[in-house]
Amino acid sequence: MISPLSSDTLLARLHTLHPKLIDLSLGRTERLLAALGHPERRLPPVLHVAGTNGKGSTVAHLRALLEADGKRVQTYISPHLVRFHERIRLSDGLISEAKLVDVLTRCEAVNGGRPITFFEITMVAAFVAFTEDDADYCIVEVGLGGRYDSTNVLEGKLASLITPIGLDHQSFLGDTVAQIAGEKAGIVRKGTPVFSAAQEPEAMAVIEAEAAVTNTPLKVARRDWTAMVDGEGWTFSDAAGTLRLPMPALAGAHQIGNAALALACLRSLGIAPATDRIEAALKAVSWPARLQPITRGPLLGSLAKGTKLWLDGGHNPHAAEALARALAGRRLDLVIGMLEGKDAAEFLRVMAPVAASVKAVPIAGEACHDPEHLADLARRVGLEADAFPDVRSALRECHSSEVLISGSLYLAGQVLNASGMVPD
Repeated sequence: MISPLSSDTLLARLHTLHPKLIDLSLGRTERLLAALGHPERRLPPVLHVAGTNGKGSTVAHLRALLEADGKRVQTYISPHLVRFHERIRLSDGLISEAKLVDVLTRCEAVNGGRPITFFEITMVAAFVAFTEDDADYCIVEVGLGGRYDSTNVLEGKLASLITPIGLDHQSFLGDTVAQIAGEKAGIVRKGTPVFSAAQEPEAMAVIEAEAAVTNTPLKVARRDWTAMVDGEGWTFSDAAGTLRLPMPALAGAHQIGNAALALACLRSLGIAPATDRIEAALKAVSWPARLQPITRGPLLGSLAKGTKLWLDGGHNPHAAEALARALAGRRLDLVIGMLEGKDAAEFLRVMAPVAASVKAVPIAGEACHDPEHLADLARRVGLEADAFPDVRSALRECHSSEVLISGSLYLAGQVLNASGMVPD
């Protein structure tokens, strides 16, 4: 008897179709979509989210707000943390193994062995799955950049959202914030409203110029809406009025900005829920590896009883700034692993005020900074630092009351998997 094909087998095979993991262009995606009858044109109303940091959290807030109002929502995100299925959420939950195998098999057959990147063909498979699911809205997160990201085949969108832009993926997107903003702003479409978080001046200038050239309505944080901490909650104000709201369930003051971006978009479009449902959504929103407490699993056994263990997938200086603000006034042991190409020196410099010590670790199976190199970078900014062969051995040498594991979404996924906290 022939064993049924698994998604893992299919995904491994799809990895071999192109010599590069990343090859930013739209032609291969457009070819496959056309051969499949253009599923991207048959999606529910789409909210398209680009930016450097906060994309996933903004997607989570959008979904929580819409679902609190009884809407059926699909989401596409990347990368996944533990299982590929996390990338494709249908209206009733993460895509099933059977459905994933089905859409991957069909896309592979239609592609016919022609060169196409893993991201491109799997994103097309997600769009096929979305067209065969009954949903009210579809939220799509940009993979890398925007202008030449595969998701930018989307036309006729309901809205485009741009989260905070900073330096990341410079080898693909450019060496300055302005250049990177130019790539992110590539998702702007004439007639499709654009909503932008607060940005550095050079990034905002690029976004405003793109909106002007395309004659696109643009609304921005601090001008068209405000969000401010107010006691134990926060206050949101826009043209429709002022709301006093509870803090989002996601930790960190930066999550107010992500929640506000999502809320401003939905209120402007006239599809936001009533105030009581907004409050319920904020209390219920979840997004893994964003200042997430690790509350179970064997890793806790490596720490002294009562030590709090946190996990965050932040991996660039902009994310470090948000983390440092969220943790201001505290001193944690920082367990860190980072992929090659990431600005580890600047990440550590920004995190120095909240780091009691640094424990550098490798990321299993990934091309990453050598732990000894990371430890040396940490010492250069005045931190006590050592290298360790893995997370568990690093945790055994942590003696602060709180510990943060950070530096990579790939490392975060491995920690969640080891802790039995697989996203669902």
